Amino acid sequence: MKYIQEAFDTNWIAPLGTNVDKFEEELCEYVGVDHGLALSSGTAGIHLALKYFGVGPGDYVFCSDLTFAGSCNPILYQYANPVFIDSEPETWNMSPIALEKAFEWAKKENKMPKAVIIVDLYGQSADYDLLLPICEKYDVPVIEDAAEALGATYKGKKCGSFGHIGIFSFNGNKIITTSGGGMVVSNDEEAIKKMRFWATQSREPAKHYEHKEVGYNYRMSNICAGIGRGQLEALDGFIDKRKAINERYKSLLNFLPIKFIPTSKIAKPNYWLSVFSIHEGGHKIRARILDKLEEQNIEARPVWKPMHLQPLFQDNIYFSHSDKVSEVLFDIGICLPSGTGMSEFDIVRVVTIINESFEVVKR
Repeated sequence: MKYIQEAFDTNWIAPLGTNVDKFEEELCEYVGVDHGLALSSGTAGIHLALKYFGVGPGDYVFCSDLTFAGSCNPILYQYANPVFIDSEPETWNMSPIALEKAFEWAKKENKMPKAVIIVDLYGQSADYDLLLPICEKYDVPVIEDAAEALGATYKGKKCGSFGHIGIFSFNGNKIITTSGGGMVVSNDEEAIKKMRFWATQSREPAKHYEHKEVGYNYRMSNICAGIGRGQLEALDGFIDKRKAINERYKSLLNFLPIKFIPTSKIAKPNYWLSVFSIHEGGHKIRARILDKLEEQNIEARPVWKPMHLQPLFQDNIYFSHSDKVSEVLFDIGICLPSGTGMSEFDIVRVVTIINESFEVVKR
């Protein structure tokens, strides 16, 4: 509220002002990246990153398959072709095996991608020691979609700092929120300068309104940035709380035939969502759990539906791991309520419904 009040007191409500500048600086310092650009959404950041890498009509972009549509819709904004890369079972993130298959196909067919979008799924880092060398071998830049992973680390380094360009989301469901918004970060100062230009309607430095390129109204307001600054100060506490919720779920459900999303030994997630897969009667039990939670006005969802199964992308190319990991996870995976404000009573309510659902279906 202090930062929001400052915006009103100084009469800076628009997508300019101290909060915007400071939010960019403070988040970059937290992540360990030199330059940032606060935007209206994480999706806008991916769009600008693709544009910066010259993605255009007929081009190809590789993208994680198990993700939200916001990761790949911007590929269509540029009239390019998404190619979807399966998950691996160790972290549910992009499979190096499937990525190598995709590059071999691209080289053979002369359809090398302009960029690779790697998603840090459900707040856990992808395995960059394996993925980045593949992209470097083919000299293709990486856009790291860390929309769900602010505060998570890989070998001690913060998510969002591994790609040439990193993306964060501050949508209402993320670990911190600006009510809506996002940020693009990079050590490439020229990239951020160019994206800032596009995000501000591509206004040329003239006294009148002069435009030589297509621009976008993508900047974050000073009010929203003020919310973000306050949220960022509380981020580490949010991560601790979500970790505690995750561990409580595990302790109460450890006797069931389920498997929580694996945690990499060289990474620390932000525990954005508590997610597990069911390995005995998975689809049937999950359906009952979701129905029973909904009856109690408790929201839970299946794991992301893989992009290659979405009607919008049914004609796009997809490369699988040794088996179709993302399809299996979608069929038997469930995302539990994980909000920072959950109480012990809330957790026990969810766990009770899960236990009862297993017992009923087993009968």
